[in-house]
Amino acid sequence: MSRTQIRLRKGRGTAKRGRGNGVVISTQNSTWALPLHHPADGPPPRAGEDLRKRAFAILAATAVLAISLPAMAQDLERRDPPTAPAGQSYANSTAILVAEIAFARLAAEQGQWTAFRDTAAPDALMMVPQPVLAQSWLQGRADPPVAVKWQVQKLFMACDGRTGGSTGSSQMPDGSVGYYTSIWQNLEKPRAKKPKWKWVLDHGAPLAGARGSDDMIGSRTAVCTGNPKALLGAIPQGRLPKDTPLVEPAASGARASADGTMVWRWEARADGSRTVQIELWNGSGFDTVVRDDVPAGAG
Repeated sequence: MSRTQIRLRKGRGTAKRGRGNGVVISTQNSTWALPLHHPADGPPPRAGEDLRKRAFAILAATAVLAISLPAMAQDLERRDPPTAPAGQSYANSTAILVAEIAFARLAAEQGQWTAFRDTAAPDALMMVPQPVLAQSWLQGRADPPVAVKWQVQKLFMACDGRTGGSTGSSQMPDGSVGYYTSIWQNLEKPRAKKPKWKWVLDHGAPLAGARGSDDMIGSRTAVCTGNPKALLGAIPQGRLPKDTPLVEPAASGARASADGTMVWRWEARADGSRTVQIELWNGSGFDTVVRDDVPAGAG
């Protein structure tokens, strides 16, 4: 059978005539098979009928599906945000979601600790349960036969869109369950053609039962008015200077996004208990949006 092939806008995919009365849309990361006829439209088209008009109509209605999430995130990184109402930001947490999905996929395909090494920033911290420099702790660590799995449940973003957080549920190979919380930063310069998201803090802990999940992933962005930096005191903001010597982290500490609208804190106590916290600026103060209290002996 001859095939009708249509180039999608910006070269991000193709659509071609599939088997029967259908069209197949392919993009860099996804493929959709869509019917060209719906029962509500009446009798199906006769054999030999030209289906190109219907294909174009479906493509026009589903063009948004042809843009992959990674491409969308990169476009958002390259563009200056549009003017927003006072106190609001168009920073988009899609980039964090994309990074988490790629991270989980890499762990499943290449190995758990391989994925952690590849996605960690040079100065990233892990709570194990004391805070350690992740790259040093991960160096030479063999991948387990089966990697841990995890799913994003909530996303958080600084006003400038260059620092974000994620928390969600996890499943261990032995069948036990837990949760995780991570902080991500874009290490590339603003307006770079391709962002470089790396995690800078990661911790997880087991749970007696699986975390409840909503049908949709929650997302919240910090407010862009006010002066959050006035309340940060000596908390370091943004990335560490390039030539800063890396030293083992203190048992407790805090860092903030470059614009000061997102703060993350950690505290590990001598008995093995620990706390990880994320705060977002609300215009006049900071709201605690994540507080993970891990009891001693929890792992």
